[in-house]
Amino acid sequence: MKQELRVRHLSEKTQNNAGGTAPDAAAVIRAEHLGLTFPAGDGDIVALNDVNLTIEKGEFVSFIGPSGCGKTTFLRAIADLERPTSGTLTINGMSPEAARKSRAYGYVFQASALYPWRTIEKNVALPLEIMGHSAADQAERVKRTLELVNLSGFEKKYPWQLSGGMQQRASIARALSFDADLLLMDEPFGALDEIVRDHLNSELLKLWARTEKTICFVTHSIPEAVYLSTKIVVMSPRPGRVTDVIVSTLPKERPLDIRETPEFLEIAARVRDGLRAGHSYDEEHV
Repeated sequence: MKQELRVRHLSEKTQNNAGGTAPDAAAVIRAEHLGLTFPAGDGDIVALNDVNLTIEKGEFVSFIGPSGCGKTTFLRAIADLERPTSGTLTINGMSPEAARKSRAYGYVFQASALYPWRTIEKNVALPLEIMGHSAADQAERVKRTLELVNLSGFEKKYPWQLSGGMQQRASIARALSFDADLLLMDEPFGALDEIVRDHLNSELLKLWARTEKTICFVTHSIPEAVYLSTKIVVMSPRPGRVTDVIVSTLPKERPLDIRETPEFLEIAARVRDGLRAGHSYDEEHV
């Protein structure tokens, strides 16, 4: 298994790239020496420090680390909801602001954030309305994306008439409606019970396989990160740093019972070790 699993420490990767190699044409997200500090009256809060990371087209990348490590902050920086204070960050070769204006990504929040007074189809169509798509195009896209998330037949329902899991699927459909190649997901299943979460994890993998989107996924769950990902980014306690990038060679087709295999457990152990190492690093350098 050790031969089948590559673990790349970011310091090694940064050294390998120190010679100024040409950017990878397949890179969707590239962060170089990225830092983000929030000013505060009683002392600035360093949320991200010297983050170096490349995410390539079609990857499913999970971010995992303790609360407050900067996982969501990094996602929000990609989405131009937070502004880095040092280093560089590009999305498809553009600045986050340019990527936002070009609708380069869809964003799925921790809560479904559906408007209760709008039907499911009207919620899914909201970005399309804002972008000025015709009524016919809106109807076609809403139909297609609801089919992708297995919500056909619920178009006329209101969010309060759906379960929590169905609401999150509607939120995913809304993020997919304008067909962005990049999907940003901030703990979308964190508030759901284990049975529903397992089901949606399985459905998300099928959706990823069908759409071939690049997905960035924030989670606190080691099993969820290992089950979903082609690459797992392990982050340290604040100030957030990338301590390990673990590349998984689990097959693309992943039934839920793959989580009981030695290969899966070995990768999970690597993630757990990375989290512990991050804590040790933090304790030694305070």
